[in-house]
Amino acid sequence: MSNALALLGDIATLQAGFGFPPSLQGRTSGQYPFAKVGDISRGGRSESSILSKADHYVDATDVTALRAKIVPPGSILFAKIGEAIRQNHRVVAGCEMLIDNNAMAAIPNDRVESRFLYHYLKTVDFYCLAPATTVPALRKSDLEKLQVPLPPLPEQRRIAAILDQADALRTKRREALAQLDSLTQSIFIEMFGDQRSQDWPIERIADMAALLDGSIRTGPFGSQLLHSEFVAAGVAVLGIDNAVANEFRWAERRFITEAKYRELRRYTVKPGDVLITIMGTCGRCAVVPDDMPVAINTKHLCCITLNPIKCLPEFLHAFFLRHPMARGYLEQTSKGAIMSGLNMGLIKAMPISLPPLALQQTFATRIQAVESLKATHRAALAELDALFASLQHRAFAGQLS
Repeated sequence: MSNALALLGDIATLQAGFGFPPSLQGRTSGQYPFAKVGDISRGGRSESSILSKADHYVDATDVTALRAKIVPPGSILFAKIGEAIRQNHRVVAGCEMLIDNNAMAAIPNDRVESRFLYHYLKTVDFYCLAPATTVPALRKSDLEKLQVPLPPLPEQRRIAAILDQADALRTKRREALAQLDSLTQSIFIEMFGDQRSQDWPIERIADMAALLDGSIRTGPFGSQLLHSEFVAAGVAVLGIDNAVANEFRWAERRFITEAKYRELRRYTVKPGDVLITIMGTCGRCAVVPDDMPVAINTKHLCCITLNPIKCLPEFLHAFFLRHPMARGYLEQTSKGAIMSGLNMGLIKAMPISLPPLALQQTFATRIQAVESLKATHRAALAELDALFASLQHRAFAGQLS
């Protein structure tokens, strides 16, 4: 049986935050934590993490003077203005707190269980509720008209408990993946962060490249490859989105025909190549996997084919992302901008402290073992995400038996 519906404005009070005065900024203790909209949108999927991110606090006397409204525990917090709306983050307030004027709180009344409302609001695309303006903003009057399924309170509590348990499993998987990322960093520091590295030769990345023409290259420019030439299937074209996570991922799929590929064959990407983003989100790095089909890269990527008797891709990837020499070089050459000065010439000239090949091989073996574990966790997380989405749909359609 389908759930009855209620208007959000009938089961919760919608309360906006207030402008935080500069005179109170930076206070690290006080009765009430103050959450900026960025704290909410960066809080991720852990509702408690917002409190660990709060860096401003307000005392009771300040609340009175500012005529600020306190948000009670159990309120659901979310962004109400700008691109943060699109991120769809919702956070449950774990204690009495204050929020800024770019955020809003839904304060449940006694007709709705807080965790039930939280889980339902996670399914709502608030961005679609915002008027189409240059800076999107949610209006209280529109939110109050949002229809919410409302079974009896015991059923709300049962549904919330089931979704909480399923979500907790997803959180554990994400935490395991984060720990594996930290393990990769620890392995790199253990093997290449001690005094021995000071005795290793300093080379340039250009010296690490394979002895082939075009071993360090960007993709086709200008009229060589037009957006109108992309097709539904064929030879893959790799871009920023494939490397932006600092590991190779399939994202948006772009293809060219076999005939077009024959014109652009010199831009072919090979398994084991290292990709570095040089436009848009610059300075990200990924290694092309062994199962890569025939593909080329766009002009937004610098693609490096390495000389395997000098440098392994797993080491160069980690060096580029983690070694102080690489990070210092990038900061210096970008002159304070966010990687805005990164280009193929700068990448070729980047200095690299080169350890013995045997040590690189040991590192690559250990990293491959970690990556295998990460792949297992990602597959399990994908299954949990699918299960959670199914539970959500059934729960709010009144079909969760």
